[in-house]
Amino acid sequence: MTHHGLQHSCAARTYRELIENGAAPLDASYQVSRLLGHERPDETINIHLDAYGRVSQKMRQQSANRMEQFIRKVSG
Repeated sequence: MTHHGLQHSCAARTYRELIENGAAPLDASYQVSRLLGHERPDETINIHLDAYGRVSQKMRQQSANRMEQFIRKVSG
């Protein structure tokens, strides 16, 4: 994995954890920006966290699909 790949993974994971622990999206973005040493928070959002939104949507869809399959299975 490249340095940029590690940086991106760290940003996405940290952002997700902050959101899951109740941080507002903007606050989480600023915290991740500071963690990565970016001077401009928009750099963090545009480069690292934009992909998180796509991953998050995919994860929500996968979770909904699994739940639907489970409900069908237990409903007979």
